[in-house]
Amino acid sequence: MKITFYGHAALGIEVGGKHIIVDPYISANPNASHIDIDALKADYILVTHAHGDHILDVEAIAKRTNAVIVSNAEIAGHYCQKGFQTHPMNHGGSWNFDFGKLKYVNAIHSSSFPDGSYGGNPGGFVIEGEHKNVYIAGDTALSMDMKLIPMRTKLDLAILPIGDNFTMDVEDAIVASDFLDCDKILGYHYDTFGYIEIDHEESIRKFFNKGKDLMLLEIGNSIEL
Repeated sequence: MKITFYGHAALGIEVGGKHIIVDPYISANPNASHIDIDALKADYILVTHAHGDHILDVEAIAKRTNAVIVSNAEIAGHYCQKGFQTHPMNHGGSWNFDFGKLKYVNAIHSSSFPDGSYGGNPGGFVIEGEHKNVYIAGDTALSMDMKLIPMRTKLDLAILPIGDNFTMDVEDAIVASDFLDCDKILGYHYDTFGYIEIDHEESIRKFFNKGKDLMLLEIGNSIEL
């Protein structure tokens, strides 16, 4: 499994021979100006919630690639009405895709489209594929629900928001990693706006002091599991 960071909460995941894009907010992010969305491969687009900083490039990528948009029922319905291929899910549900098993899990946040229309309840995803399991938290507060995930799935990596203000901060993300029984963390949802700027060295040190590994990738860089 290969995971690429495209800035903010946008990710690319290669697993089972398939290409997945998560929450593509790329073209309007000045920090990601070197990323060409027209060059991205996508068989699926996972959307955690409907906020503009997570769906900006969904339609452009889906129109070019014919990717299947996977999200909660309301977001999937929104894109289905526009003629896109979709797969609706809801909390606690899972589906066996050709890249592996995908489960839609709880997140504590809000969810509305940029025009104010209802975007359903926010969520996160657990991907089980190629003997590697990854949790993508989406935008969320620290939640006791995170303790439920390792009861069913042993995680190899947890992707957690760490920017504070709109989501968890670094300290809460450390607690989340305890709840998730996963010490390998990829941080995201930080630095894009003034509200969520972080001190990289201090954040990494706080995780290290707890015996954990926080990875902060440069935009466009990847890790392999």
